[in-house]
Amino acid sequence: MTEYQSPQPFESEPDTPTRDALRRQMRRQRRALSYEQQQQASENLALNLLKHPSLHRARHIGIYLANDGEIDPHLYIDLARRKGIQFYLPILHPIYPGKLVFSPYFDGVELTANRFGIPEPPFPRSRRRPPWALDAVLFPLVSFDEEGGRLGMGGGFYDRTFEFSCIRPAMAPKLIGLAHDFQKVASLPTKPWDVPLHGVVTDRRCYRFRR
Repeated sequence: MTEYQSPQPFESEPDTPTRDALRRQMRRQRRALSYEQQQQASENLALNLLKHPSLHRARHIGIYLANDGEIDPHLYIDLARRKGIQFYLPILHPIYPGKLVFSPYFDGVELTANRFGIPEPPFPRSRRRPPWALDAVLFPLVSFDEEGGRLGMGGGFYDRTFEFSCIRPAMAPKLIGLAHDFQKVASLPTKPWDVPLHGVVTDRRCYRFRR
């Protein structure tokens, strides 16, 4: 995502130096990828997502627009739409600070930059879908490990939005992180409020976790 001063992390506790250093390192690495490398990664990601068992029956999927070197799901979006899948972009909720709501993403949809400079549908004029009504949510990661630990941008938006999934897992959509495979590390320091993932999909493979 774009460079910005992140809001305080979840629970307003400062992030650790280890997480901050890793975040800077991984963002530099993914921004250093060439256009050709990003295109190849996008193609491989699309193939892995199309065969992912957790997405076979999904018809309403939360997605993101790649920025800051994030792995790009645009090819998957194009292919999945042909199967009748509907996609939704996150919007910063103006009434519940720090949370997200999702709005349909289709060709020609109006997008405006939010306060972080990230394009999103305008809240007042958008049809909206609550997080629990999605079948799956695909969101970018800064880093992850094979135990399901993850590192985001530090704002805590997805954690706040999907914290209900820890209390009512039956209502939760499949939460799947997307990343370049080099963003995987051996072990990642986590926070108590980190909402666990069902899996991570990269340009090389699919990782599945026990929640």
